Amino acid sequence: MSLEKLKKTDQSLIALLSDRRSLLAASELPSLDEQLADVAPLLAEAGIPESVWASILNSCHAITPKSASVNPVIPRQITIVGGRGRMGRLFKEQLSLVGHNVSVLEHEDWEDAQQLLSQAELVLVSVPIEYTVDVIKRAAKYLAPTTALCDITSIKTQPTLAMLEYHSGPVMGLHPMFGPNIKSFCGQKVIICPGRNDDSFEWFLDLIKSQGGELIVCTPEEHDQIMVIVQATQHFCRFSLGVFLAHSRIDIEQSLTMSTPNYRQEIEIVKRLFSQNPHLCVDIMLASEERCNTISFLANTYSRLARLVVSKDKEALIQEFENTQSFFTEKIKTFLQPINKISQTVSRDFQPQIQTNISI
Repeated sequence: MSLEKLKKTDQSLIALLSDRRSLLAASELPSLDEQLADVAPLLAEAGIPESVWASILNSCHAITPKSASVNPVIPRQITIVGGRGRMGRLFKEQLSLVGHNVSVLEHEDWEDAQQLLSQAELVLVSVPIEYTVDVIKRAAKYLAPTTALCDITSIKTQPTLAMLEYHSGPVMGLHPMFGPNIKSFCGQKVIICPGRNDDSFEWFLDLIKSQGGELIVCTPEEHDQIMVIVQATQHFCRFSLGVFLAHSRIDIEQSLTMSTPNYRQEIEIVKRLFSQNPHLCVDIMLASEERCNTISFLANTYSRLARLVVSKDKEALIQEFENTQSFFTEKIKTFLQPINKISQTVSRDFQPQIQTNISI
């Protein structure tokens, strides 16, 4: 390989990326999903994984001047409860980078709660699911009526109700659909569950949007219903696969040498899942009775299909396939475009809710 040719190719690529960055800064362009879908056939023809191209699109957006806040930032006083956990640190970094004054309250800091909470314009609760309601109740008595209170837990009904009950001021539930390893909110989804006085959170939400984040508004009840499928059952599937591979003593390295892209992708997700604190994964599966019941139903479905395989009932398996095929054919127009983004986000959406290990 000629190093000179490689150098020239890199120079051309850099120049093109610079042009792309200028276009992003100069005008409103289609979403990342739409941009990825437009070139999907070309990527397939060139043998370039969509995940590689998606990473380039995200990076261009992240370094574009337009992704920074257009209006001057008014420094806000913010306290993050659980701010030394991984997600707490992420939000502290993002808020501090644009000029806000961010304090942290951990379990050993409650003697300073009056000072840390009473003067805050925004209090963000970032603690494990099992502690969230208790922490909200404990923190609320120190808050001024004007303080905006929100949480970033992966369940929303109970925390939102608790915030509304114990705090008389602005309330909003948030669920970041990503883990703590991102560098900005670019291309990330944040679910918003309005509670009270939404305008008090406008500056905070504008920060997420200005970096290219996507805000999705729904009720806490709608959120929790959808997360049963989007989050809890997915955790169980990957948890189960990991346990199966470990118990079967599968040679993962050898399997990867002759694997499909989908298999490598799935193994990477499972690997990332099992690199995390086990309490986090288990808490997400056990967060509500509905989640437990749905996971049980999913497991029963596995068992039913496995019995058909064991009995070699080909006709029954084909019937199951065709019935499901009809279902997806009806729904395909709804999610065909977003599916192009799976390779972009799959390595980080395995753990949308990663919290601090704070013990209250």
